[in-house]
Amino acid sequence: MYFWDKHKTITSYYELLSGEVCDQYELTQMEYDIIMFLHNNPHHNTAAEIVRIRKSTKSHVSSSLKKLENKGLIKRKQSKDNKKHIEIVLLDDAALIVDAGLNAQKQFAQNVLRGLTEEEKHVCMNVFDRICNNAEELLRGESK
Repeated sequence: MYFWDKHKTITSYYELLSGEVCDQYELTQMEYDIIMFLHNNPHHNTAAEIVRIRKSTKSHVSSSLKKLENKGLIKRKQSKDNKKHIEIVLLDDAALIVDAGLNAQKQFAQNVLRGLTEEEKHVCMNVFDRICNNAEELLRGESK
């Protein structure tokens, strides 16, 4: 399928750039993705939200969080009101990784959107959002 094949090309290029950060800081791709997710989405800071939003498996997220905790890059903070609610907080030692990750994300966006006008970029984002929303609805069984 055309869209799926092209999607893999884009993903492969992103993983090439992010892989350089992973190599530099001795991280797995999942560990890197979690760090960047927490930085870019500070209001979605629980393991359950990472699993739900990123469509990752519980076991991969859980093991990656444990490794990140052991490396001193995150800490888990239990809610005072709800003992089952555990927030994940990035620690200062993750700052260099976040900076390198943001640079990789910026380079990725600049390179893949090269030659597009601002209007074309907005159209692409809007169309992609609609495609993703359609897929989300189908996964939830809201649309047929």
